[in-house]
Amino acid sequence: MAQRKVTKTIDDINRRIRSGTVVVVTAEEMVDIVKQKGLHKAAREIDVVTTGTFSPMCSSGAFLNFGQSKPPIRASQVTLNGVPAYAGLAAADLFIGATEPAQDDPLNKVHPGQFKYGGGHVIQDLLQGNKVEFIATSYTTDCYPRKELKKQVRLKDLPYAMLVNPRNAYQNYNCAVNMSEDIIYTYMGVLRPRAGNANYATSGQLSPLLNDPYCLSIGLGTRIFLGGAQGYITWAGTQHKSSVKREPNGVPSEPGATLMVMGNLKEMSPRWIVGVSILGYGCSLTVGIGVPIPILSEDLARYTGVSDEEIFTQIIDYGKDYPHGRAKSLGKVSYASLKSGTIEINGQSVQTAPISSYTRAKEIAEILKEWIQTGQFFLSHPQHLLNDM
Repeated sequence: MAQRKVTKTIDDINRRIRSGTVVVVTAEEMVDIVKQKGLHKAAREIDVVTTGTFSPMCSSGAFLNFGQSKPPIRASQVTLNGVPAYAGLAAADLFIGATEPAQDDPLNKVHPGQFKYGGGHVIQDLLQGNKVEFIATSYTTDCYPRKELKKQVRLKDLPYAMLVNPRNAYQNYNCAVNMSEDIIYTYMGVLRPRAGNANYATSGQLSPLLNDPYCLSIGLGTRIFLGGAQGYITWAGTQHKSSVKREPNGVPSEPGATLMVMGNLKEMSPRWIVGVSILGYGCSLTVGIGVPIPILSEDLARYTGVSDEEIFTQIIDYGKDYPHGRAKSLGKVSYASLKSGTIEINGQSVQTAPISSYTRAKEIAEILKEWIQTGQFFLSHPQHLLNDM
């Protein structure tokens, strides 16, 4: 999609950051600015709009290098605090996935299929400076004669630690309900029978990819807020979709684009990277992400000025339809309605609840805004836009 009336460039904006004259607002603030000043004036006056989301993002994890021992070992099986990690990479490299549960999780022993501790919690423990029990075993070779290695490690002890998340920051997501007669446990939380509640996951008007629905400014190399540090978008995330149903304003009304992101774990904060246990589903990782949207055109001003009243998602029955791959929509609902606390489904008033935090999303957008205003964060040129994928 071609952008109309280009007003400035990323280089222009970076020069304004250096000179201290850059104008930055959050996506929440941009809604009122566009209403009051109109698109042309908003596009001319505003340089950057900051966004934020803080939500469980299951497709997350970290690449770690644990350093070599004497004698050396070629790690074949590895656990961190009892959580299996994938070691089929190189002698001292591994990947710990956020949803991998501990092998001897005490909750699973009492309630099969439920887990209290997993890979996401290991990542948070490392960020908190806690010791993590590392156990590696392997077959031996002439160059790697050691069979087993046990030690306590902290994040500071690891030569390398990189958060690499294959699918984060979903562009819109379902509103989940349960039309069956039984309570169900899902990644969208506990859903009571007969539409007893409705859960949703996106921060709406603050959500990164809802503020640039066609990914006109977002792509490979885009610098972002990730886990309290500066990170990068490295590609489209898994399950990325650009051809989706859209509202007249361009905003997808169903799951669409996703992001693959990475950043130095050692620079991050446990406030913005949090291991979670979702009852009856398993473990995950709540991730804080904020993407700056440069206002390079009136189109981007218009998209960043879209409010919760104008953003809709689909109501999906997770009790009957979703498990069988049907995902039939029970209707559309706006984020304004979802955030009001109740929606109506088939004439029935249903309580709503988010599994993400709008308060934390606002905080991320404000932090990113401050970083840019104070010259701590510069915009980067994406090398390949996600709208091409």
